[in-house]
Amino acid sequence: MDRPSASRLLTLLITLAAAAAALSAQGRGTSSTPGGKSLELAPNAGPDAYRQIVQNQCVANWTQRHNPAPCEKVFLADANADSPGYALLADPDGGAHYLLIPTQTMTGTDSAELLDPNLPNYFAQAWRGRDLLAKFVGHPIPRVDVGLSVGTAATRTQHQFHIHIECLRPEVVDSLKTVADTVTDRWTQVTVAGLSFQAMRLSAEGLEVSSPFELVANLSPDARHHLGNYTVVVAGAQYSNGPGFVVLTGTGPSGDLLMDSGCTVAGGGS
Repeated sequence: MDRPSASRLLTLLITLAAAAAALSAQGRGTSSTPGGKSLELAPNAGPDAYRQIVQNQCVANWTQRHNPAPCEKVFLADANADSPGYALLADPDGGAHYLLIPTQTMTGTDSAELLDPNLPNYFAQAWRGRDLLAKFVGHPIPRVDVGLSVGTAATRTQHQFHIHIECLRPEVVDSLKTVADTVTDRWTQVTVAGLSFQAMRLSAEGLEVSSPFELVANLSPDARHHLGNYTVVVAGAQYSNGPGFVVLTGTGPSGDLLMDSGCTVAGGGS
């Protein structure tokens, strides 16, 4: 048999290297580029796409390879794939927009599960994940520019419960500063960027000791029994006596109207 030429050897090596890279990428999943489209949703998954991505890709990759791709992070209570936990996923539409999604199947705010005191505090974990937004703008974002939102059952497009982690619109940030002195630890009617909400003040660095869903449920008997009709927004705040939050809720405007995945307020649109 003739000895292969140098050119044939080079071609063979390139082919093998490309195949190895493809296999490696398949094992890692698809990683996201800050601000770009992060991944393609599962074909025909429709409103079940988020659940499928987290359970079939992120959790599987994490338990098998200790790699959360295509998610940014996966946390499980223990080593079992079906244990309670959550994932942080870049929104498929790109931008400064991330999602906290439970690893277990869970419907939206119409689910009574969200008032279970034994559940993880998903809002607290979502707030901790806000540092991911810096990937988009290239620098840390002040807490007063960041919000977490959950839509109503009527406005959601995905069955799986999730929390949006985004920047607030600039006019929302300004409006919240204006009404800050009128917001107390009791529910109060406020107007934010021309939209009407009930508001409550929280004085704390994080959300570990506060459950926004429980706070909203305590607003009224209707809220407790029809939580799915209420949108929930948690906006970072800085009061004269320290850091905190403003919790907004209501059955009118959806909380996503206050959010800006372009993060203009922190320079993301420039």
